[in-house]
Amino acid sequence: MQTFSFLTTGIIITTIIAYIALTSLLTIKLKSRNSEEFMVGGHTMPAFVVGILMMTEFIGAKSTIGVSQAAFKAGMGEAWALLSAGVGFLLFGFVMARRIYNSGEYTISSIIAQKYGRSTMMVVSLIMIYALLLVNVGNYLSGAASLATILKISVPQAAFVIAIVSTFYFAIGGFKSVAYVSMIHAIVQYLGIGVVLAVALVLTHGIAPMMTAMPKFYFSWNGHVHVSTILAYFIGNIGAIFSTQYIIQAVSATGSPKAARRSSYVAAVLCVPIGIAVPLIGIAAKFLYPNMNGLFALPIFMRSMNVPLAAFVSVALTASIFVGVSTVALAISSLIVRDFYKPYFSPSPEQEFKVARILSFFVGFAPLIFVFFAPGLLKLSFFTRALRLSIAVIALIGFYLPFFNSNRGATLGLLGAAVTTTIWYLAGNPYGIDNMYIALITPAIVILGEKLVCLNGKRQTVSVE
Repeated sequence: MQTFSFLTTGIIITTIIAYIALTSLLTIKLKSRNSEEFMVGGHTMPAFVVGILMMTEFIGAKSTIGVSQAAFKAGMGEAWALLSAGVGFLLFGFVMARRIYNSGEYTISSIIAQKYGRSTMMVVSLIMIYALLLVNVGNYLSGAASLATILKISVPQAAFVIAIVSTFYFAIGGFKSVAYVSMIHAIVQYLGIGVVLAVALVLTHGIAPMMTAMPKFYFSWNGHVHVSTILAYFIGNIGAIFSTQYIIQAVSATGSPKAARRSSYVAAVLCVPIGIAVPLIGIAAKFLYPNMNGLFALPIFMRSMNVPLAAFVSVALTASIFVGVSTVALAISSLIVRDFYKPYFSPSPEQEFKVARILSFFVGFAPLIFVFFAPGLLKLSFFTRALRLSIAVIALIGFYLPFFNSNRGATLGLLGAAVTTTIWYLAGNPYGIDNMYIALITPAIVILGEKLVCLNGKRQTVSVE
C-alpha cells in the first residue's frame, strides 16, 4: 500500500474516529432496555434489516480480504466462497426459516432440545460457542492486520481497538442496536468495495485487457479451485447458515414467519454482487501487481485514490472489521445465558439482562487470547463452518427423519464430529479430503450406527424372552 503523507494519514484517521463516534452514538440511542430487546430486539425487527445482518459474516474483513487474496492466485473460482452463501440463504428461507420462528426459541441448541433432549442441547451449545469463538478469532486477526495498516499502529494495538469498539457496540446496545449499526457498517462496506472495484477497473481499462493477457483459468467458472473445494464451499456455507446461532437469533427477531423467510431472501440477493466484485478485485491486483503479496490485493488500490476516496475506503475497511464481530459475540453471550445461566439460576428478567451485559464484556475480549495463533484466514473461516455443519446435520435429521431422533445418537454424533473434524483440520486435511466432508458424514454415521445397535439389542431381548 501507499505510504501516505502525515496530512493524508491524519485525515484518514480523523474520518475513522468520526465514523466510530457516530455509530457509537447510534448504539447508545438504540441500546436495549430489557432482556428481550437485548436478545431478539423485541421481535420487531424489519426483514430488510435482519437480512443485511444475516449476511454480515460473509462480507466481513475475514471473508472479503480472504477471498480477494485467494482469487489473486486462483481466479474467479473463489467467487463460490461467497456465492454459495447466497444459495444457502435461499434454501434456508425455503426450508427452515418459518420452522425456526414458529419454534418460539432463539438459540439453535434450544430448538434441537425440542427434538433430542437437554443433553444434546448442551453439546450443541458448547460446539457452537467453540465454533463462534474461532470465528471471532479470525475476525480479529484479519481486522487487526487491516486496521494496523490503516492507522499505522501495531497489530496487537489494532486488535485491542477492535475489542474495545465492537464490545461497546453489542454489550451496550444488544441485538436491536447491533442490527441497525451493522446495517450501516454493511452499507458503507458495500459502497467501499464498489469504489475499490471501480478504481481497479479504471486502472486495468476494463475486464477485456485482463482476459486477453492473463491465463484463461482466471476467468473460468472454477479457476484453479478444485471442484471438491467448491462443493465444500457450498456444504460449509449452507450448513453454517442452517445452524449458526446468530442466524437463528436474527430470524427469531422478526415480527412474523413470513418476515423471517423474507429476511433470508434479502440476505441471498445481497450476497451476489459482493461475491462477484471481491474476486474480481483480486484478479485485477494480480494483473497490475503480479509480484505483490496477495494479502493486500484489496487495499492496494487505495494508493491510486485521492484523499476523500482513500478516507472513505478506509472507513469501509474499518466497517468490515466491525460488521461481523459484534453479531458473533452477541450470539455467544446469548448461548451462555440461555443454555447455562438461565436454567441453573432461574433469574428474573432484570437479573438476566444485567448478567448478559456483564458477560458480553468477557466474550468480547476473549478472542484476544487466541488471535495470534490462528492459521490462514479462509481455511479458519471454513473450518468453523465445518463445525457448525455437523449441528445442521443433526437439526435436519431431527426435523425430517424423526425415526432417528435418538438423544444418545445425536449427542455422540455431535461429539464425534467435533473431535474428528478438528483432528482432520489440524492434520492438514489428509488425502486431499476437506474437513467439511468429515463434519458432514460423521454425525450421520454415528446416528445410524447407534440406531442399528439399539435395534439389534431389542431383537436379542425379544429372542431371549
